[in-house]
Amino acid sequence: MPIDEINENKSQRPEEAQEEPEQQPENEGIENWRHNHLDVVKVKVASSRIKEELSKVIVGQEELMELLLAGLLSGGHVLLEGVPGIAKTLAAKLMARTLDVDFSRIQFTPDLMPSDVLGTTVFNMKTSEFSFNAGPIFSNIILIDEINRSPAKTQAALFEVMEEYQVTVDGDTYPMGFPFFVIATQNPIEQEGTYKLPEAQLDRFLIKIKLNYPSLDEEKAILRRFRNDFKMSQRTDVKAVFTAQEIRECQALIEQVHIKEDLLDYIAHIIHDTRNNGDLFLGASPRASLAIMKMAKAVAAMNGRDFVTPDDIQYVAYPVLNHRIILTPEREMEGYTTEDVIKGIIQKIEVPR
Repeated sequence: MPIDEINENKSQRPEEAQEEPEQQPENEGIENWRHNHLDVVKVKVASSRIKEELSKVIVGQEELMELLLAGLLSGGHVLLEGVPGIAKTLAAKLMARTLDVDFSRIQFTPDLMPSDVLGTTVFNMKTSEFSFNAGPIFSNIILIDEINRSPAKTQAALFEVMEEYQVTVDGDTYPMGFPFFVIATQNPIEQEGTYKLPEAQLDRFLIKIKLNYPSLDEEKAILRRFRNDFKMSQRTDVKAVFTAQEIRECQALIEQVHIKEDLLDYIAHIIHDTRNNGDLFLGASPRASLAIMKMAKAVAAMNGRDFVTPDDIQYVAYPVLNHRIILTPEREMEGYTTEDVIKGIIQKIEVPR
């Protein structure tokens, strides 16, 4: 009941004034809810602004934009997988352009060495001292293009930096700045001259986004949009709308998004089922449980909610799990996919209400 109405009622019916304290617990509950209610409007507005900028160039791919942004706000790294020409690299470059932070691109090649990525210690003849020359990994947004083009030795150089946000060279440790967000791309079609990512490396990625071909209508829209502008990656109307400080603030808000106990149990049951599934050779680790929880919170906040729903968990389960689980050879030969297994697990487990 509004305060003005309460005061008005008191003046008109003084004999009922003693009844007002009975309404106080309800009012206190409302005030407590308002006090504890998390204001995630900032996250939703920021997400909308970034998507709007990306949409100036990218046609369709709404799920790509949402998951890419959720990965950033969850503090993880993203692997983009798809055939050539469907805007993997373009999406990563444009995402970096919408953020007022440093950006670097590393093109992985068969002859790339770990020192080319991390940096190296060199001897300074003038000072007679060793100094560290930082590699391109020392940036905020890092695009690793064609990550599966480099051998295992170079891929392994990313283990420490992606998990611990630091680089150790010659016994000295160098921390990364904030934010530190790796976006890697790979082409699943070509096999010649590529090196399969080891499971330990794949597990470092919070999510893997599989990109598909655009629909017929989207293909037409692409042609219309760029019929007089061929250099889509050089468009100058995509501007920075998000700062490092705003990323930090949004991440702090997302951490506080509420998730009920039964939804935590729901996540645990999904992950546990991957480890006891006859269709899978390898199940998901506890890192996957945490990844689902982080991503579900981010998606909830991006949609203006301060609480997680079962739909959030089901939505993020696919990009979180599809690169962490391995099918048995028999199921793979039968044409099964990891998405089929994840779908079966989700359908089997009872959804909390």
